[in-house]
Amino acid sequence: MDFQQKNRGTERLILRPLHPDDFESYRQALSERKSSQHLYDPGRPEISRLTKPKFMDMIQQRKKMKETDSTYVYDIFHKDGNHLGHADITTLIREEFQWGMLGYMIHNQHWNRGFGKEAVQEILCAAFEDLHFHRIEAHINIDNYPSISIAEKAGMTYECVRRRFIHENGAWTDNLVYYKNA
Repeated sequence: MDFQQKNRGTERLILRPLHPDDFESYRQALSERKSSQHLYDPGRPEISRLTKPKFMDMIQQRKKMKETDSTYVYDIFHKDGNHLGHADITTLIREEFQWGMLGYMIHNQHWNRGFGKEAVQEILCAAFEDLHFHRIEAHINIDNYPSISIAEKAGMTYECVRRRFIHENGAWTDNLVYYKNA
């Protein structure tokens, strides 16, 4: 089966892989981030670490992940060109399952404008229509209320709590599972 990561769009957003000429927009968005707003928000990074060569390496790593059908990263841009964040679909298993996992991040200076919901809805369409997944799951820390809100607003369904499911920060954490089927 041929899995094609196509550029996607909504009324306000463009979702696509990064290009080399996105460096300044990407760097600008990171530099405008506010300090961390909650436990799962990384806040403003040390921007001096983001150089053009590191940015190009990131693009190449993402390209390799796409070529091996392991992860598809869609950067989220406003139609005015501003970088808003990214979403990704990671292949958990293909074969008879066609099962993937969703991740998403909106820069905190762009929160509370509906960009997360809009982007996740479009990424789910891409997962089913372009990447031919049957089931997409989001694994969310039980106290990550902003992420839970986005999953619910985007039309994902709560399924269960997976106990001691993901190893983070030196411990096994419980995660909520939200899903959507094609």
